[in-house]
Amino acid sequence: MRPIIDIDHLSKRYDSGTVALNDVSLQISEGEILALLGPNGAGKTTMISIICGLVVPSGGTVRVGGHDIRRDWRAARKLIGLVPQEIALEPFEKVIDCVRFTRGLYGAPPDEAYIEKLLRSLALWDKRDARTRELSGGMKRRVLIAKALSHRPKVLFLDEPTAGVDVTLRREMWQVVQELRNDGVTIILTTHYLEEAEDMADRIGVINRGELLLVKPKDELMGEFGKKHLTIALDVPLATLPAELAARGLTLSADGREMGYDYDTRAERTGIARLLADLAERDIAVRDVSTKQSSLEEIFMSLLEEETA
Repeated sequence: MRPIIDIDHLSKRYDSGTVALNDVSLQISEGEILALLGPNGAGKTTMISIICGLVVPSGGTVRVGGHDIRRDWRAARKLIGLVPQEIALEPFEKVIDCVRFTRGLYGAPPDEAYIEKLLRSLALWDKRDARTRELSGGMKRRVLIAKALSHRPKVLFLDEPTAGVDVTLRREMWQVVQELRNDGVTIILTTHYLEEAEDMADRIGVINRGELLLVKPKDELMGEFGKKHLTIALDVPLATLPAELAARGLTLSADGREMGYDYDTRAERTGIARLLADLAERDIAVRDVSTKQSSLEEIFMSLLEEETA
């Protein structure tokens, strides 16, 4: 199947000499959710802006639905919806008129039934006649999403869509995202809430200093880079950790009641069985054992540390 977005050797260098993107290539399949992660200034927004036709690239090509974003920009742009980081709305315009106007900008004919369905799905229908200046920050961000979806795009970019939004609104927004994905909409999101990416995304991309470090299916990334932490609760606290155990990578909590051990889930032998046997031989009574998988945030930070080392 042909990807709905095909990025080939994309670069962006500004006149100041700053390289925002350096030879980025990426294919995004129709209907998938791709989370693009990176620190501030990594190049995420630059890449999105280029695909959406807001920034001119220095090199490379981008096709959306088979349409080159520079040679056939009208056709490409009609397939795209963008929810930007910044909230920029006409303060005196009514919510419903704001969404209608955006739909018209794309040349889409009036469709009041769809506008109502869209506003209801975002819990905006009761606010349809409110001026945008009267809305909370979270509601304003919902209006941005409604505007981005007003012309029924095939691709939706969400650039930090839940910044400044409370937990309830965040959950409701992600429910809408899942429904859009079920309808076949391709979604590319950037977020600083890494638990959202972990919950929502099919694939994870990590970008830093304008370079795409990796793009992998979420489960593969978690399995390949994730480690597990074993916590061993002791019946009797230890004053010190035996040197032999410390040499094997175990740590002891400040109160001496727990030992910690990190291990690679991909290893042929984790060493846990041998470790527990060693504890028994030393008459160290174990009360309980629990494990914790590395989070996406921990994996993300370790990748950045490796890249900057």
